[in-house]
Amino acid sequence: MLFKQQALLRQKLFVLGSLAIGSLLYLVARVGSLDRLQPICPIDGRFRPHGQDEIPLRALQFKRGLLHEFRKGNATKEQIRLHNLVQQLPKAIIIGVRKGGTRALLEMLNLHPAVVKASQEIHFFDNDENYAKGIEWYRKKMPFSYPHQITIEKSPAYFITEEVPERIYKMNSSIKLLIIVREPTTRAISDYTQVLEGKERKNKTYYKFEKLAIDPNTCEVNTKYKAVRTSIYTKHLERWLKYFPVEQFHIVDGDRLITEPLPELQLVEKFLNLPPRISQYNLYFNATRGFYCLRFNIVFNKCLAGSKGRIHPEVDFSVITKLRKFFHPFNQKFYQITGRTFNWP
Repeated sequence: MLFKQQALLRQKLFVLGSLAIGSLLYLVARVGSLDRLQPICPIDGRFRPHGQDEIPLRALQFKRGLLHEFRKGNATKEQIRLHNLVQQLPKAIIIGVRKGGTRALLEMLNLHPAVVKASQEIHFFDNDENYAKGIEWYRKKMPFSYPHQITIEKSPAYFITEEVPERIYKMNSSIKLLIIVREPTTRAISDYTQVLEGKERKNKTYYKFEKLAIDPNTCEVNTKYKAVRTSIYTKHLERWLKYFPVEQFHIVDGDRLITEPLPELQLVEKFLNLPPRISQYNLYFNATRGFYCLRFNIVFNKCLAGSKGRIHPEVDFSVITKLRKFFHPFNQKFYQITGRTFNWP
């Protein structure tokens, strides 16, 4: 009898001890989780002090979702007024070069909380029909933004279209102009590859690059071929310099933007007088695609469209050599004008 009572007592003590230990462990875990929920620093100290006329850049970044709703047309006039949103003319334009990396540059600059991009190419200054609609039509094509943000658009055709420099000058003579370039022969082949893909999609045939780039009658470089002509950067830039001083241009290395984007983006931030906000955190290499992708925050990532980074067709090396020799004197002049040298062959 005594033995049974002792056994029952031990069992009760074991149960009570288990409950006590379990409660203690729960309390420890609860306190630990509450500690993790506490802010690392006081709310007032999270932002660096700004002037009264400035909107904190992190606050602008927080409101990107709101801007997205306005872009989709889901906003009333009253909402736009309450949030102090406007459609601004661009303070900077990526004017070219086609197949130089204009889309990648625009998307990467959009990582900056003080930058708002026009999603589509507007083709206002290079299209006579659009230009005839007037500057107000152009402004209404711009995204909603806060007054302290910079709106940027890109239309690569601007760089090579004769009328564009004067038209942009009439809109804003102090505008900042971005030109992204690649090694001229590589850019020309990339240009050809995009057109070729379009032809193949429509089941159409197309000449080989060699036949287009080299005049069959003279065996010299065919400067009438648009892909070749576009790569003569200095010829186009000289036309722009009749209206704008060289200080209003910034040349971006499109080849380096592919392999090492951050230093190029930091140079653009400086040119646009933006505080440095784009960091390595915002850029991560996607091994599957072979390109850097964009990280806006812990939730939202973005990679460029699958059409970017097309595989180039094989081109006869003698043609590549001839093109490089042809572009060489133009490249040297381009370096001299812009003050930026590239390791182009």
